[in-house]
Amino acid sequence: MLDKNGIAKRIAKEVKDGYYVNLGIGIPTLVANFVRDDIEVEFQSENGVLGMGPFPFEGEEDADIINAGKQTITTLPGASFFDSATSFAMIRGQHVHLTILGAMEVAENGDIANWKIPEKMVKGMGGAMDLVASAENIIVAMMHTNKRGESKLLKKCSLPLTGVGCVKKVVTNLAVLEITPKGFKLLERAPGVTIDEIKNATEGTLLIEGDIPEMQLD
Repeated sequence: MLDKNGIAKRIAKEVKDGYYVNLGIGIPTLVANFVRDDIEVEFQSENGVLGMGPFPFEGEEDADIINAGKQTITTLPGASFFDSATSFAMIRGQHVHLTILGAMEVAENGDIANWKIPEKMVKGMGGAMDLVASAENIIVAMMHTNKRGESKLLKKCSLPLTGVGCVKKVVTNLAVLEITPKGFKLLERAPGVTIDEIKNATEGTLLIEGDIPEMQLD
């Protein structure tokens, strides 16, 4: 199965030349490290950055240049900085081609829960609500199961929802799955992972059609 970098590397293959891409907190921030060198992509962060690059090497960090998750980042030539109002105008105006988010749960109909666990303190939903309401192409990066080994790909989310029926695709440490009207359609399996392992880790309806290839990460 994949680690977090492996998930990000697979999602990077979904990024196309000329895309404007928003990266959520967590695994999605790693995607910028794996985008092909021969394409031009603009990564946007809702705190007001356009043109994010890979994470800085140790000792090269600039504490004033951060992403929405307060991680230090690099910027590419031509990058720009702006206020939150402008940033969310980009998001709400649907000027972002692809949004990559983390999640605690995803339902088989594309619902996503990624901002609150009941009885735990949170600062708020942040920009997640705007992202899921405005984006037409949302990919979720997440682990297939939680720390207790329970599935995070469910028939119905148990946690408070961030968005309804908005997720298009999920990439986990076990598989790539597409959201369809009939449930999670299995597209690819992680290297070394069997179909039975994916079945056992998925609570929601899992659709398996034909031979399922292994992910190609290179």
